[in-house]
Amino acid sequence: MTFVTHLESALDGTHLDAGSLQTTHADRPLLVRYDLGAVRGAVRRSDLDGRAWDMWRYRELLPLDDGTEVVSLGEHVTPLLRCPRLGARLGIAELWVKDESTLPTGSFKARGMAMAVTMAKRFGVQRVAVPTAGNAGGALAAYAARAGLRCDVFMPKDTPIVNQIEVAHYGARAWLVDGLIHHCGAIVRQGRERVGWFDMSTLREPYRIEGKKTMGLELAEQMHWALPDVVLYPTGGGTGLIGMWKAFAELDELGWLETPTKPRMFACQSAGCAPLPRAFDAGARFADEVDGAHTVASGLRVPKALGDFMVLDAVRASGGRAVAAEEARLCEWAHLASSLEGIALCPEAAACIDVLARGLTRGFVSPSDRVVLFNTGAAQKYVEALAVELPSLDRDALDWDTLAR
Repeated sequence: MTFVTHLESALDGTHLDAGSLQTTHADRPLLVRYDLGAVRGAVRRSDLDGRAWDMWRYRELLPLDDGTEVVSLGEHVTPLLRCPRLGARLGIAELWVKDESTLPTGSFKARGMAMAVTMAKRFGVQRVAVPTAGNAGGALAAYAARAGLRCDVFMPKDTPIVNQIEVAHYGARAWLVDGLIHHCGAIVRQGRERVGWFDMSTLREPYRIEGKKTMGLELAEQMHWALPDVVLYPTGGGTGLIGMWKAFAELDELGWLETPTKPRMFACQSAGCAPLPRAFDAGARFADEVDGAHTVASGLRVPKALGDFMVLDAVRASGGRAVAAEEARLCEWAHLASSLEGIALCPEAAACIDVLARGLTRGFVSPSDRVVLFNTGAAQKYVEALAVELPSLDRDALDWDTLAR
C-alpha cells in the first residue's frame, strides 16, 4: 500500500506516473504527491509515539509501499540542540541547531540518498552516477554499496580531500574533473545513454526531496508541532529547503501543526557563490549562473541550481529571504559556534550564522524570534578549510606561566 497518487512537474503542474522510473519533465524537477486525505484517515499524530526514532517513522508521507526494501544505514532522528551561549553572543533569545552531522557519512545528504537509492533499487536501477562538490558523493557511494549498485562520482579537482577519499573508500569509482559541479553534471548527463547510468544529481530524480523532507517532519515533531519563527538553511542545490517547505505544507493539510503560520525560510549562501540572493534582490524567479564561483563551503558552490525557482518560490511564500554571507568570515563563525557549543559546525552552516547576525542588525530577524539553523555536515570533513596551527611544547622545558593563562 502507498499513499502516493502521482508525480507532478514543479514548473507547470504536469502529472506523471509514479509507478515507473522518472527523472524530470521538460528538464525541470518533479514532486511526489500524496492522497493526504487518505493519510489523515489512516494515521494520527499520536501513532508516531510507538515507532522507531528514525527518518522512516513518517512512512505514510514517504514514497514507500509494502514491497519496498528500504536501503538504510541507520538514519536516526538528528539532535535539535539549544544554543544559549551562541545565542547570547549574537543577541537572540532562543537559538537552536539541528545537527545533521550525526547522520551516516556525516551529513544531511544521507537522508536524500537513502530515499533515492531505495527507490532506484525498487525500480531496477543497476548503475548510478552523481556530480558532487562535497558530501553528496560519499553519501551516494555508501548507499549504493549498501544496495549493491555500481556507482560513479564526478568531483571538481579541488573538492575537499575527505570527500574524495570517502567515495573511493565505499567502493565507488571516483573521478576528478577540471571544472565545477555543473561541468561534472554535464558528464553524468552525457553518460546516461552511453554508459547506462541513472542520474542521481540534485533534483534530477524526485525522491531525494522526500528524504530531505524528513528534516522538516522531525523539526515539527521535536518542537511539539509548533514550528519556529525562522529557519536558516545552507543552500546549494536547495533540495533540503524545498523538502522542508513541502513537509510543512503537508503537515498543515493533515492538521498536525499547532502553529497557524509557517517559518520564514532563509536560503543562506556565500558571497563567493550567491546566485539565489542575486535573483531574490532582483525580484527574479530564476537565477543567472555565477561565473568564477568560489567558497570554502564546498556544498554551497553551485553556480546554477536546477531548482532555483523552487527555492525562491518557497522563500518568498514564507516571508523569508535569500541572503549572501561574507565569505571571509565563514571559518571564524564556524570556530566560534563550535567553541561555544561543542557542535562540529561546518562552513556551510557558518553561512547561516553570518546571515543571522546580518538579520539581527538589519531588522529582518528579531531578537525574540525562535530560530533554528541547520548544521548540514561535520566539521571534520573540511580539514583544508578549518585547519589551524598548533603550538608545540618542549616537555623538558615547560613554560608553566603560559600554560596557566
